[in-house]
Amino acid sequence: MLDNLHHPPIGESSLRYEGWRIVAVCFLLATFGWGLGFYGQSVYVAELQRARGWPASLISSGTTFFYLFGALLVVFVGEAVRKYGARICLIAGTLAMAAASVAIGAVREPWQLYLADAVLAFGWAGTSLAMITNTISLWFDQKRGMAISLALNGASFGGIVGVPLLVTLIGHIGFASAMYVAAGAMLVLLVPVILLVVGRPPDLHGWQATAKAKPQSSTEIRAWALRDLGFLTVTIAFALVLFAQVGFIVHLISFLDPVIGRERAAVAVAVLTAMAVVGRVLFSLVIDRLNQRLASALSFLSQAAALLVVINLHNDYVLIAACAVFGFSVGNLITLPSLIVQQEFDPASFGVLISLNTAINQVTYAFGPGIVGALRDWSGSYSLPFYLCIALEVAAAALIMVQRAPQAKLP
Repeated sequence: MLDNLHHPPIGESSLRYEGWRIVAVCFLLATFGWGLGFYGQSVYVAELQRARGWPASLISSGTTFFYLFGALLVVFVGEAVRKYGARICLIAGTLAMAAASVAIGAVREPWQLYLADAVLAFGWAGTSLAMITNTISLWFDQKRGMAISLALNGASFGGIVGVPLLVTLIGHIGFASAMYVAAGAMLVLLVPVILLVVGRPPDLHGWQATAKAKPQSSTEIRAWALRDLGFLTVTIAFALVLFAQVGFIVHLISFLDPVIGRERAAVAVAVLTAMAVVGRVLFSLVIDRLNQRLASALSFLSQAAALLVVINLHNDYVLIAACAVFGFSVGNLITLPSLIVQQEFDPASFGVLISLNTAINQVTYAFGPGIVGALRDWSGSYSLPFYLCIALEVAAAALIMVQRAPQAKLP
């Protein structure tokens, strides 16, 4: 008792708070998770097509399978973290991602690619948004928005730095060897850090003892959520926006290349990615004090406005500026759902709900690039699919402002 008087608990605002070390671990996890699992897909398509001569459609269908199977696994991430603890789940995700990297490097037949993508889906579920959000939620409450935003900068870092390093490595030692080195680096850097840093989280809400005395099944939580207006509006709104966002970004260079040239198109993409980091960092300073539904709606509308400029104005600098505006909110759109769920729902159900939200979003945006491409081929230009993206962003902005009745509670 005297010790408690002399040594009061360290708050989340203090740099000495242990949760910030968890943020650093999650940043490193996101770097490898997105570098090898998300952004790495473009590298795998190019390298396997060059080395094996397989059609792009065959390899791309493996990518779609990866996203869809991964979404199925993501549903259960919150449940796994609650049952086994963050440390074991983070280690499992790291091992799965490393194993998938080795498997992709060793692919010789098409069926092996699908097997490797299945393993990669396990790795993605254990190193991406649902795992990071669930882990950080165990250590943060008041500063959760800032913590998640800072940790997810690792995702952008994985794209900006990790992918170019992987491409350079492939050029020097070959695709298979580069994937083996990447897997080894992930194991060497992450496993010891997770074992040393990630321990037992604090009981922020005092609900653990209650949960043990009166357990509530994850199945019941998910069934209730899929009937709840508040959960449905936030989930459907972000699913629509991420469909539009991923579809636009994947096709951005193809759209800009004939308009402003490949070099400036690459600059536009780099600016978009850099602004995603800037937006996430700046937003993290105030995100916990904002009306998160309103902030989401404004972010959706800013992207719609940027898309309208991209379609109709073809000046080099205007297009790059529009990409910067679009990119400013890209990073925040994967942070905001968790903050809305945290604010509006029982903390004990957070892990299950945000995992379900992430899985639904992933299933939806997996089809974004394909549908945008199909509409482009059918119409002969990108105007129709990009106007569809604008319509989805505007509809999502209206939908996100619809909230559930305040008296509604989990059963």
